[in-house]
Amino acid sequence: MDNKNVNRRDFLKLAAIGVAAAAGTKAIKPAEASSEGPKGEHQWAMVMDQSKCTGCGYCTLACRAHNDVPPDISWNEVSEVGQLDGHIVYIARPCMHCEKAPCVEVCPVKASYYRDDGIVMMDYDRCIGCRYCQVACPYDARSFNWKAFEEPNPVVPEWGEPEVERRPRGVPEKCSFCYQTIDRGLSLGLTPGVDRDATPACCNVCPTGARIFGDLNDPNSNVSQVLQKHAHFRLRENLGTGPRVYYLPADPEEMEA
Repeated sequence: MDNKNVNRRDFLKLAAIGVAAAAGTKAIKPAEASSEGPKGEHQWAMVMDQSKCTGCGYCTLACRAHNDVPPDISWNEVSEVGQLDGHIVYIARPCMHCEKAPCVEVCPVKASYYRDDGIVMMDYDRCIGCRYCQVACPYDARSFNWKAFEEPNPVVPEWGEPEVERRPRGVPEKCSFCYQTIDRGLSLGLTPGVDRDATPACCNVCPTGARIFGDLNDPNSNVSQVLQKHAHFRLRENLGTGPRVYYLPADPEEMEA
């Protein structure tokens, strides 16, 4: 989350988890979502390794290019949240694609909805711009599009080429886990999280491998294996939203490596 939304209590919690992880604490079990969510063949999730994130912002730039996001909007924020044993700690905040998403619950016209694979989507044609979803999101993951984006995208083609249509003025925008890449990859027999052509742009561009993507329904997937072996947490999981973005807390020893 951005700096204004990460308070001292949040950071102390992250730091405490980091110290526990460094001391060899067992994996922290995430809270369960408070209601039944999508149960399709795949359930996509992302893992952020805070020990590896350097705050370079490549993920934000690649996201803007591939999803044709205007310069004044970020679907993927990366912010400095403090220091741990002299090392700067960053946290990235895309849409959490919650199992019980407040944005879906409050939308009066069902413009926010779940896919069977757990991705929380927006039907921009159906959206009436009421911004209920933006207010309801506890992760500040949506940005309102106040004007039509008609200028050239300054990060194209250096950071990628647009793969989806630009959103109209008057709707909230957000991360979609690059659903278009996932769908295209699956149609070609590729595996999201393994094959680049089926994996979200932010994961592909990360120079340190701080982002991991995969299928929670597959116990052998990279995300399932990482979550089984490492301490982890989710943002504001006490709210019962069941976010599908997990974090491996910063480990000072790994950050020195």
